Amino acid sequence: MLDSVLEKNRAYLQNTDSAVFNALVGEEKRQRYGIELIASENFAFPEVLALLGSAFTNKYSEGYPGRRYYGGQEFTDIIEELARERAKKIFRAEHANVQPLSGSSMNQAIYHAYLEPGDSVLGMELSHGGHLTHGAPVSHMGKIYNFLRYKTIIDKGGVIDWDQVEDLAVKNKPKILLCGHSSYPKDLDYKKFKFIADKVGALTMADVSHIGGWIATNHLNNPLDAGFDFMTTTTHKSMRGPRGGLILSRKEHAKKIDSSIFPGLQGGPHMNQVAATAVTMKKVLTREFNDYALMVLKNAKILAEELMTEGFELVTGGTENHLIVIDTVKSIGLDGKKSEELLDEFGITTNKQVVPDDPNPPLRPSGIRLGTPALTTRGMEEKDFKIIAKWITVILKERENLNSLSGLKSDIKTFSEKFILPGI
Repeated sequence: MLDSVLEKNRAYLQNTDSAVFNALVGEEKRQRYGIELIASENFAFPEVLALLGSAFTNKYSEGYPGRRYYGGQEFTDIIEELARERAKKIFRAEHANVQPLSGSSMNQAIYHAYLEPGDSVLGMELSHGGHLTHGAPVSHMGKIYNFLRYKTIIDKGGVIDWDQVEDLAVKNKPKILLCGHSSYPKDLDYKKFKFIADKVGALTMADVSHIGGWIATNHLNNPLDAGFDFMTTTTHKSMRGPRGGLILSRKEHAKKIDSSIFPGLQGGPHMNQVAATAVTMKKVLTREFNDYALMVLKNAKILAEELMTEGFELVTGGTENHLIVIDTVKSIGLDGKKSEELLDEFGITTNKQVVPDDPNPPLRPSGIRLGTPALTTRGMEEKDFKIIAKWITVILKERENLNSLSGLKSDIKTFSEKFILPGI
């Protein structure tokens, strides 16, 4: 029954808008025949894809379970309660809000709830691994609030400069001490952050969007266990869910956080996304997902080791999570933009990435970022990542003689199509 509905819907699309249909088919082929190494991307569970195109797409549900602004909420209340309770169980949280439409909005909701314009937030420097939503000058949040930035110590393996964190905190008395990252290949010591925050009376916030799945399975540290006020995470990067966000917090913050999301920041939640989040949380609780999460970390470690063996210089000298940052300028004299483009020609998808204190501009930075979640989802193991490391090495180091690699595109395609592509 479900297959026939999906087939009919695709036929409707093909007949109605062939240009969009052809683009969809092209993207499906690109994913199937390529090597997806973007650290923030993954392949959603088939159940998630089914719910994103379900009847829940049609429903307005402003408010929260039991107190909505529209009628007809019997089933939306069920799925939102399921999503909230499952998320609380997974992350050992006292409260969960599952309505944020994205990672950006979940973080903005906390800022708007607890800060006045001009208040200070202490977060990680973008080039050292921080995120755009942590107060980058080009972001709206960076214009509204005063973001201060701590760095890592490059010549000590990229450890966080704890003396600098404490010094900035003591001198500036930030309202929020923020940690989390988008390109920092290490686990975090949340107890140290909490100690410093308590010393200056700051709230503690961890954005774990990139590593939520490994916190959920206890493979990486949980900031809530260290007494953090807030933890935010996206649901798609590491947990194979819909594109959206979660806010996990202590119970004392529940009312303020919920009000900040609605009516403060968003209108009606996307109930198809909430439903997909509910089923994602159930999947994350399984033994199968725990095994998957561990394999992601093993694959990242072996990929890092193989690349270093080939002479590549990695930021922090390896990885403790799912991602790797290669300083391609130092390694092979090639900037990140060109490295990304070269690999893309062969069906290996990465993203250009700034490195700590990068002298190059963001659109032509000094490195590239790799991650193992998507390919692990497809069933690839350590032996497969050894092969991928060889391909990356050959493509980047033999770039002046690409004609000698004429058969490599075909090899990569043949290799990739052997592995499943869930839901497609």
